[in-house]
Amino acid sequence: MLFSCMRAELMKLKRSFIWVVFLILPLISTVMGCANYLQNVEILDSLWYSLWTQTTLFYSNFFFGPLIAVYCAYLWRVENFNHNRNALMTAPVPIPILYLSQFLAIACVTLLTQLWVGVLYFISGRAVGMAGFPPIQTCFWLLRGCLGGLAIAALQLLLSSFIRSFALPIAIALLGSISGLLFSSRDLGLYCPYSLMLLGMNSNREEDILSGSSLPFLLSCTIFLLLFVLLEIGYLKKSDVKA
Repeated sequence: MLFSCMRAELMKLKRSFIWVVFLILPLISTVMGCANYLQNVEILDSLWYSLWTQTTLFYSNFFFGPLIAVYCAYLWRVENFNHNRNALMTAPVPIPILYLSQFLAIACVTLLTQLWVGVLYFISGRAVGMAGFPPIQTCFWLLRGCLGGLAIAALQLLLSSFIRSFALPIAIALLGSISGLLFSSRDLGLYCPYSLMLLGMNSNREEDILSGSSLPFLLSCTIFLLLFVLLEIGYLKKSDVKA
């Protein structure tokens, strides 16, 4: 039942406009990062690692949160038209299954987004004249960033489920990304869900910022993820079907 519901959620996304956003926003952040790298190539002398600091600067700090918010808001936007929400909430499917199918669909798109960012990072590196392949460590940072991003996805699904505006949850994600940057700059990133993705991505750093502190990072991701998942399931169980 879970995978059937998940396929239905993925079908909603299949022919939607989110794929335009999926392609363009990481591309813009990569181009901006490459421009920064080329302007400062004299002082950025660590090749692939230096390029990483620039290409992840805008993506992790400003683009990722709103991008995930678009995915989540679109799923609920479909349900808020033509009484689709009524049909969803009265379907003979347990609420946890309905929610988890949405979350897993967003998780799949999030992973694809990270893979796309990795491809753009490789292409941009070769375009600016770097030889060989990126360090394998950057692949680990991409996957770790995806893990941190799941907490943001769970939070944005929660917001989009009771805020029926499409734009407002995206605006909240943008403000959250800014707050996440402020928290991480004060070494408080583990206490803000919007900071977890940029910590996992090792955004704008050449040395691993989580070296020796992976367990607190994983614990923070798990706590925030479980908190938002339980809040969403509880909300959906108690919310009324509205005309």
